[in-house]
Amino acid sequence: MLKDTRFIFVTGGVVSSLGKGIASASIGAILESKGYSVTVIKMDPYFNVDPGTMSPFQHGEVFVTEDGTETDLDLGHYERFINHKCTRKNNFTAGKIYYSVLKKERKGEYLGKTVQVIPHITDQIKKKIVSASKGFDIAIVEIGGTVGDIESQPFIESIRQLGLELKSYQTLFLHLTLVPYLKNAGELKTKPTQHSVKEFRSLGLQPDILVCRSDFEIPQESKEKIALFCSMPKNGVFSLPNLDTIYEVPVFLDNQGIDKILTKKMHLEKNKPNLNPWKKVVKRKLFPNKQVNVSFVGKYVDLKDAYFSLTEALDHAGIINDTKVNINLINSEDINVKNYKRMLKKSDAVLVPGGFGDRGIEGMILAARYSREVKIPYFGICLGLQIAIIDIARSLCGLRDANSTEFKPRCKDKVISLITEWQNNDGSKEVRTKNSNLGGTMRLGSQKAHLLKGTKASNLYKSKTIFERHRHRYEVNPDYLDLFEQSGLVISARSDIHNLVEMIEIKDHPWFIGCQFHPEFTSKPKTGHPLFNDFIKKAVELSKKK
Repeated sequence: MLKDTRFIFVTGGVVSSLGKGIASASIGAILESKGYSVTVIKMDPYFNVDPGTMSPFQHGEVFVTEDGTETDLDLGHYERFINHKCTRKNNFTAGKIYYSVLKKERKGEYLGKTVQVIPHITDQIKKKIVSASKGFDIAIVEIGGTVGDIESQPFIESIRQLGLELKSYQTLFLHLTLVPYLKNAGELKTKPTQHSVKEFRSLGLQPDILVCRSDFEIPQESKEKIALFCSMPKNGVFSLPNLDTIYEVPVFLDNQGIDKILTKKMHLEKNKPNLNPWKKVVKRKLFPNKQVNVSFVGKYVDLKDAYFSLTEALDHAGIINDTKVNINLINSEDINVKNYKRMLKKSDAVLVPGGFGDRGIEGMILAARYSREVKIPYFGICLGLQIAIIDIARSLCGLRDANSTEFKPRCKDKVISLITEWQNNDGSKEVRTKNSNLGGTMRLGSQKAHLLKGTKASNLYKSKTIFERHRHRYEVNPDYLDLFEQSGLVISARSDIHNLVEMIEIKDHPWFIGCQFHPEFTSKPKTGHPLFNDFIKKAVELSKKK
């Protein structure tokens, strides 16, 4: 272990969505392969305390950590690329920072002083960064937004101060920029990058590494030009074009010698990174021997980032099974009684993901029904499990008005309902009503469940107990379980504390599984996840018999 923690500060310029999260995670993977312990921290400039109640259309996926923190989706990238499991310390927003400072002010902790951005906000940011980095060799700190944005300025000022307060070898500044290609002119334009670095330098910072995003690899001549006008050494400018898979990024950056810069600047060991496992992942991803078609039936399919962890988990399962997973994104609002068989006809398997609200629910129910009737693999996750329960209640149990109280509060058969009193893992109790704060009334984070012996679930996990991450408010109503089981439903896993339904299966079906938790949050490209892995394996197997 290093005597002093090293800090890599990652910023972005020109435009948003350059891929700072993937770049940060990839740098983490390179350093971890050298034998260092790595953590990654995300600082978001928006004023929401957390992204838990933000619309998926605006924010994308909400990632959930082991300790139940709702975070930015970039933390999913971090966990997929490095072995560290993130916690609430790994993601904080401007809202959370300002809120904590204001609480201190109300309590009189500033002794009547005028509370200002500098030093009080910046000191709180620095405190959060240092606290999250304790015990690690290297902390990679990603700042959301774009350099020059007014919202990000307190964060930029904080890392500037840390750069002065820490030893020179403890800090490295990595800046992502865009080098656009103008087709009409037939050339790459470096001016946006020059202006971005100029803005960065005006804030008192100089990048040690520039990672230039582009449609294709930037030639050496252009990199030298960028280095000259940005006052950087030639070997400090790196090209990062659009690649066939994000898991190629660590290998691509390493091939350009980024480890040499990291090693020299931060006084690290000169041993070479071992990226062979990533090379294997890339090879299996790009050159699969099989393929399978999965219909992904959700309500946010028009926005790619809304289901990022799920699509990546399917990708991981494809890598493990040497299979290209063709994901057919279907908006559940487009499915109805007249067209559902036609829309799902080409499916080798069906997946229904999580979600909130009643929009598109009936289309999801029809997708579950189709999978059950034609006996193709069905994977229902969170809401997808509840959807399957509603279909079984209506189709097999004769409960025509069966529904969830989330969608139809006054339905006759409330097969899915809100738990009114919940005991947390720490023993505390909270009362839930339909009017409770949305951000504080969910089962969140890793929780223990017990698997029923002899079920498909227990065979896949090869364990009696599991820990999986949750993010939901509604549960399967236990009053109906006897009726469901008489209809062929198997309750294959129950929660540790409340004996709630965690997993279901259907007898005499080749592969029909629903889980109340979110297994996609713990899937990784090198290992996948047992549920996703077997889901794709069975889909491939059955597709060959068609």
